[in-house]
Amino acid sequence: MGASVDLGSNSVHLLVAEIDGHEMQPLVDESVFLGLGSAISGRGYLGQVARGDLVAALVGYAETARGLGAEHITFIGTEPIRRATDAAAIVAEVVAASGVALHVLSHEEEAFLTIIGVHEGMPVTKTTLVIDVGGGSSEFCVVDAARPPRAAGLRLGCAHLTDRFVTHDPPTTAEIAAIRADAVAVLRDAPETQPSEIIAVGGTASNLLKILPATADDRTLTRARIAKILAILASEPAAAASARHLVNPTRARILPAGGAIMDAILERYGADEVRVSDAGIREGTILAVEHAGVAWRDRLPELAHGWRG
Repeated sequence: MGASVDLGSNSVHLLVAEIDGHEMQPLVDESVFLGLGSAISGRGYLGQVARGDLVAALVGYAETARGLGAEHITFIGTEPIRRATDAAAIVAEVVAASGVALHVLSHEEEAFLTIIGVHEGMPVTKTTLVIDVGGGSSEFCVVDAARPPRAAGLRLGCAHLTDRFVTHDPPTTAEIAAIRADAVAVLRDAPETQPSEIIAVGGTASNLLKILPATADDRTLTRARIAKILAILASEPAAAASARHLVNPTRARILPAGGAIMDAILERYGADEVRVSDAGIREGTILAVEHAGVAWRDRLPELAHGWRG
């Protein structure tokens, strides 16, 4: 039994799962929307009150995991914690209150864990690009059978670009175009590759699927489908979109930016579609810790290639 909690830009997300070899059976999969990324973007730090809210959420998650018998609990801090000037205070307060270490990951570590979660420890046999469009940044990881995995993180997030460009609800055509243009410019620094497959993970991709029921069967976003999704989101305020599509209200406000970023990524790699995976960094963390123990961070480049025969 293992547990992981991902402190992302938008939400703080708990996964507790039973582990049988490489397979996991989720027991608890829940999140709370704390908006850490926007808070830190606004002032550069989280602050005492927001830290208290975060610590309370993590203490509750640790208690839930222990109550279910989790043998290891891993807290992982991603983009917002990397940027916070009070990151040391966040780490110290979390450990003191919960008894669980908070690992602040690099972009590469974050991407490697995502690859592990998507492939469940299986060897990678073709060039695969895994992307996670978050609130404050996007993570890219390229894995193939011949070379070491390559990872990069770009300051390309849907909350960040919404805060920067959007003043209307719903966003105007001009605002969406500005977001997309900025994404295209930032993506010049994305990893160079010609992927055989692109896989998207995380809340942006999974919530885009909710807007268009036709995606339910194959969990695939094509550029034509993304265009339809953006048209829908541009036609109704965030509150209406939230109620109609069962999307968190705060997520609904930033989802148009997520769609624009996703389309720009597909254009960057000359691809027409991206497959959306439910698995990701939390699953990868549980598997990495279970397989490698306390040395899991040191072994991530190796683990990203897979270890199952």
